[in-house]
Amino acid sequence: MAMNMNKTVAKVKGVILGYRRGNAIQYNNQVFVKIFVEPRVVSGFVGAKVLAVDAYGNTYKGRVIKVHGRKNSVVIAKFKPNIPGQLIGAYIDVIKK
Repeated sequence: MAMNMNKTVAKVKGVILGYRRGNAIQYNNQVFVKIFVEPRVVSGFVGAKVLAVDAYGNTYKGRVIKVHGRKNSVVIAKFKPNIPGQLIGAYIDVIKK
């Protein structure tokens, strides 16, 4: 018996705000991302894939690891490989399945 499971994919835009920083350290593999959705639904994007493309066509894949704050729709995404500094301020795609 085959079940027809419709997978809904939500693809929204976001912008990279900057690296995650502490008092004496900067995490080059983690960035703050503002997602353009309502703040009450941003927690549903934890675990979503993040895709960033630079001017040369290089793609950087990452994943949303946690929500940062409750009011501004900002999340923390972890990339491997690390994104270059030129991508700060760039628009990215956030893909939630």
